[in-house]
Amino acid sequence: MNTDSELAFFCLLIKQGSLAATARELNLTPPAVSRRLTQLEERLGVRLLNRTTRRISLTSEGEVYFENAQRILSDIDDMERLVSSSRAAPKGLLRVNAPLGFGRSYIGPAISVFTRMYPDVEVQLHLTDRPISLPDEAVDVSIRFGDLPDSRLIAKKVAANRRLLCASPAYLRAAGQPVYPHDLTQHRCIVLRQNESAYGHWRLIKGKQTETIKVHGKLSTNDGEVALNWALEGHGILMRAEWDVAKYLRSGRLVQLLADYDTPAADVYAVYLERLNLSAKVAYFVEHLRDYLSQHADSPNQSRSSW
Repeated sequence: MNTDSELAFFCLLIKQGSLAATARELNLTPPAVSRRLTQLEERLGVRLLNRTTRRISLTSEGEVYFENAQRILSDIDDMERLVSSSRAAPKGLLRVNAPLGFGRSYIGPAISVFTRMYPDVEVQLHLTDRPISLPDEAVDVSIRFGDLPDSRLIAKKVAANRRLLCASPAYLRAAGQPVYPHDLTQHRCIVLRQNESAYGHWRLIKGKQTETIKVHGKLSTNDGEVALNWALEGHGILMRAEWDVAKYLRSGRLVQLLADYDTPAADVYAVYLERLNLSAKVAYFVEHLRDYLSQHADSPNQSRSSW
């Protein structure tokens, strides 16, 4: 006899109010119902019911068992209903937040495809220049880069990503290539002011060694697309997400620098509150986003190793 069937049997017995009524409901004989109750009490080592041939009443232990059995069975029912409905066709309002540049280039087009696949979903896309606080904002899914320290959130990786140092061939012909991280101090660097990160400090990692370089340049901005255009036009060295520069590295319009050094993590995550973990619209959107980005022509996975 498994535990949940014992709970259901006992709750039915209390609801019916007698061994005979329970026997009729289960299509058993009253002695069979009595034996089943006795087996339950023997397993627990306590008496749950005071019983006569005509009526039953709960002991103090029986009251505790009955109260908790009702709660547990209700929780099981709620869980099964949530799980079975979580894979139903998604519908309703889905509110998505994403960074400006990545949102314009990839999340917006991904949503366009998603709404054609699932026409019962209405999507609101909100683009910002910095991450928002999910518990305080009316957002279902937020697209973020790098480490995610908030343990209250669920984060699903939807795309691999690196931050790369790069510059145009024209700039490198004029200024030369840096060989070591410290060489960056002698170069014009294009600096992004984003996401509360230390302004103008670039961290490079090789093995167990980490170097933080304070870089300088004539140009800085809070817009990644502007910074990328400046790098393409030969104004200096840029540290930018691989998703933004991959196509330019393939075409030769940009050259990767200090390729044997790593930079802080920049993988792309879909982040949402734990209570939305079984939401169909969220689950389908995250899966769609992972598939869409993995097959995109700009994906770094199309030519991953070196540029």
